[in-house]
Amino acid sequence: MTQTRAITLNALSLYAVATVLAAAFAAQLTLHELPCPLCLLQRILFAALAVGPMLNIRFGPRPSHYAMSLLAAVAGAVASTRQVLLHIIPGDAGYGSALLGYHYYTWALIGFIAAIVLLAAIRLFDSQFEEDKAVLPATGGAFAQIAVWLVIALTAANVVTTLLECGFGACADNPVMYELLKRGS
Repeated sequence: MTQTRAITLNALSLYAVATVLAAAFAAQLTLHELPCPLCLLQRILFAALAVGPMLNIRFGPRPSHYAMSLLAAVAGAVASTRQVLLHIIPGDAGYGSALLGYHYYTWALIGFIAAIVLLAAIRLFDSQFEEDKAVLPATGGAFAQIAVWLVIALTAANVVTTLLECGFGACADNPVMYELLKRGS
């Protein structure tokens, strides 16, 4: 695998993370379902998962960049497993609405496990780490740059809505309204 192909795959992974963040954000705004603290943690960990591909696009593929994403994926799998286990008791309706029969935290677990497997698989291609003079790692092309800025924008939007939801204190276990908007009324 060449560095160019690796950077393209990293850009595609950023679009996947952007899709997850956008879907969570859209569900929050359209369905008026405020995310719980574990849901917010999973969003943070999806954003952290994007750090490795961003670094790969900017500086070229490095094993350490993949390791950073791998650690974020493992932490995300732990957080989402915790939430799945909280709602595994028969008769528990779960938290929030379901998509195709699974709650968002179950989809997050599936996504984090898929990320772990894909990160391990992409590390098998050692040739991506060899110096490639034809690639300018500082740019990665428009396709990659759009992916980077899309993830940054969605992460920033999630930070703003989290601040509105939780204020400057701990988030409610079962949030029903935006804290900062409540205080302003």
